[in-house]
Amino acid sequence: MAITIKYLGVTDYADTWRAMQAFTLGRNAATEDEIWLTEHPAVYSLGLNRKTVQLPSRSDIPVIETDRGGKITYHGLGQLIVYVLLDLTRNQWTIRDVVNALEQSVIDVLAQEKISAFLMPKAPGVYVHLPNQITAKIASLGLRIKNGRCYHGLSLNVDMDLSPFLAIDPCGYAGLAVTQTKDLGIKADMAQLSEVLVKKIVQNLLQSEQIA
Repeated sequence: MAITIKYLGVTDYADTWRAMQAFTLGRNAATEDEIWLTEHPAVYSLGLNRKTVQLPSRSDIPVIETDRGGKITYHGLGQLIVYVLLDLTRNQWTIRDVVNALEQSVIDVLAQEKISAFLMPKAPGVYVHLPNQITAKIASLGLRIKNGRCYHGLSLNVDMDLSPFLAIDPCGYAGLAVTQTKDLGIKADMAQLSEVLVKKIVQNLLQSEQIA
């Protein structure tokens, strides 16, 4: 399995979304899979399950209706975005294989930093317990499948302004607390976490391929 890793730096959300769509539409059976790592300036993204979503209570941040799964979330500088552009059919993966690989990779990276993270039933993403035992979300997921290929991916909160999350019900859950690696005492910066996380993702995807 060959996966091309691209570090894009800071990119516009809508431009990157359209680039993912174009890549997926234009790829063929021989096109290598890619993983894109980026950050986005402040934006709220609405997923396909948006019908009952409460819009943000603040109007200074743009809201974009996108084609990923899920409800509403926030992206901003200091949040690591990992987009996975994968051929599920060729690799004999299900979407659950990809979701599992992404979630487990975050759990693995946090475990290396002595942070115990976990999943929650019917609530995609990765969660941790804060010192006061409040459950807080640290990573969100949302994917899109088209013609047996997927795009969109994972966001991990690293060192960002978390206050825009207060204006929404993150991922559709009212009152859900949100945290980030910096607030958990993790000293690794964006570049370090990007490198470690993408290696884990490739490793876990490879294991899925071997199982399939």
